[in-house]
Amino acid sequence: MTVNMEIGMITPPVGLNLYVASGISKMGLTDTTKACAPWILVMLVYLTIITYIPQISLWLPNLLYK
Repeated sequence: MTVNMEIGMITPPVGLNLYVASGISKMGLTDTTKACAPWILVMLVYLTIITYIPQISLWLPNLLYK
């Protein structure tokens, strides 16, 4: 869920983190978006894996509650 929220906060139209990163780096919004694109793709792949293979995210709770 955290990765999903971060993807929402880094992509337009909300993109609050994108606007903050753009302001801190003194880059334009388009340049910042292009720089963040590879990381967004990595997060989307990670989110897809976690969503469709729940054993990855549930191994620690299962270990603790056995």
